[in-house]
Amino acid sequence: MPDRMTDFKHMRDKQMKRFQAHELHTFSTKVLTQAGVSQQHARLAADALIQADLEGVDSHGILRLAVYVKRMEENRINPRPHIKFFESSPTVLSVDGDNGLGHIVSTIALDRGIEMAKNLGLAGIAVRNSNHFGTASYYCQRACKHRLASIVLTNSPAGIPPWGGRKAFLGTNPIAFGFPTGTDVPVMIDLSTSVVARGKIMAAEKQGEAIPDGWAIDENGKMTNDPSAALRGAVLPLGGAKGSALALAVEILAGVLTGAAFAPNVTSIYQDQVTEQANIGHLFILIDIEKFMDYSEFTSSLNDLLRSMKSVPKAPGTEEIRYPGERRSQEQAKRLEEGIPVPLAVVNELIELGQKYDVPFPEKKLIP
Repeated sequence: MPDRMTDFKHMRDKQMKRFQAHELHTFSTKVLTQAGVSQQHARLAADALIQADLEGVDSHGILRLAVYVKRMEENRINPRPHIKFFESSPTVLSVDGDNGLGHIVSTIALDRGIEMAKNLGLAGIAVRNSNHFGTASYYCQRACKHRLASIVLTNSPAGIPPWGGRKAFLGTNPIAFGFPTGTDVPVMIDLSTSVVARGKIMAAEKQGEAIPDGWAIDENGKMTNDPSAALRGAVLPLGGAKGSALALAVEILAGVLTGAAFAPNVTSIYQDQVTEQANIGHLFILIDIEKFMDYSEFTSSLNDLLRSMKSVPKAPGTEEIRYPGERRSQEQAKRLEEGIPVPLAVVNELIELGQKYDVPFPEKKLIP
């Protein structure tokens, strides 16, 4: 199996093209605008998409643009949502996303919540009638810029079985935590409650790659390395029963508590011939550190903690102990300089999408 994975990686690397972040951002913004999204909202969505690519989370970046646009064409995603806000208390905000693109709905809801948290110390934002919102860490990063700690939860289409089951029932249901450090590199913990994000399996299918052992089961409950069989089957929960329990907790908080759909009732945008709205739910919890302690004292203590952690004796083969968020920052610096790698299959898809909307895909390729 390792040799097979190496062969696929080599094939994939040869099929990559690199583009500057601003080029992909401009292209995404123009396509979304042509698809009916307002200029302001299109920029918000493009920001989230390209940030994911810059940080190396390619499964949640521009790779997803074509399917978002297709669902807008089919009226399964509302390109111009009328987002509604309901304040049940000074610290609790409920948001109806009107079936808008998740990146747009979430950014607007989060920014409203940031104002509440800065005023009162805490804010809980419950979002329903939304769609896939990209990386959960993107919203934690946005909160960190305002000196807020954050917890971000979202449910998703059925992807993992309950512990002991063989059929997808719970979403892969990401959880993210963000903590400002007083530097440009916050602590950014972003994880799926599955062994791997389902988007990585989608990316493997698109690139013609096998997936590693232990990621997923097929429709019959048997382990598989075939991404197509995995997508028809189920991704395995992280840490066995513990991951399944965490997925259930997120389903309750982001699905049931917000009033959104939950478990198999959440529709996947990757399902064709479906008319139901996804009705995904998100929950954002924001904490104003300065209402608990002096901000400089917090960041000083946090950085002491991180330095101590990084000084722990290293395991054999480990060059550096990094805290969550450092790898993303390092990858972003690298990709800003070298360009964002995009698989040839995705490039061709984006060229076709651009032709449809009379938006030329950037021709400049940094590394063929």
